[in-house]
Amino acid sequence: MSLFTPLIWILIVLPFIALALFRSEKVNLKYLFFFILYFLADCYIQHLSKLYFDLGFLGLKFAWIGKILSICLSLIVIFSVSKSDRVAIGFTTKTNSKSQLKSGVLIFIGFLIFDFIFKMILFPKGGNFDLETFVFQMTMPGITEELVFRGILFWLLDKTFAPNWNFKGVKFGWGFVIITILFAVAHGVVLTENHEFKFDLITIVYLTLISSLSVGILRKLSGNLIFSILGHNAINTMNAVIRIL
Repeated sequence: MSLFTPLIWILIVLPFIALALFRSEKVNLKYLFFFILYFLADCYIQHLSKLYFDLGFLGLKFAWIGKILSICLSLIVIFSVSKSDRVAIGFTTKTNSKSQLKSGVLIFIGFLIFDFIFKMILFPKGGNFDLETFVFQMTMPGITEELVFRGILFWLLDKTFAPNWNFKGVKFGWGFVIITILFAVAHGVVLTENHEFKFDLITIVYLTLISSLSVGILRKLSGNLIFSILGHNAINTMNAVIRIL
């Protein structure tokens, strides 16, 4: 991946940021700056760790070091803010009301069932079981990406654009829209080191409307990151299982 790739991700969602700036009554640009700064810092920490901390000599193929460093950066940010802000980030064991939590879980399960059926039809089967793949997919992506996307980045954008849309008694805003799309873009767009631009529109649309949307709703309606981490890792583990059936 080229070092320009994270900048391309920001550029792709820039029209949605501009729309949010235009449509929002109150905007705090300071937090928009922090949003971009933190996102890029996390991206480059993970990317550069792949270049300089290769664990291939241990027989490991996944970016364990990058994910661990991402978690460390997230925790530094989380513990540098107030307790109330940590709750807003979702770094808490508290949940929203039982009815809101129930709605979030049921909506997520509905999306998950559709996701399972769709991937059972289209995913290639017959792969081999790999222990590292399962251990990694059951832990790291959910922890790191939820702390980053639906934790800190959600929080920063909600402080940039005050959420004013109500769903099930929970406030949603432009931050939800931007993060839902940004997450998908970060999985479907890449500029290679040879400057070859790859844009997977199907992946972007599917992740936006299914995976990213469902986990985002679960995060908002549950009120904390615990459920979205579990949901995220459930999706990744399901993907790994389907590929070896």
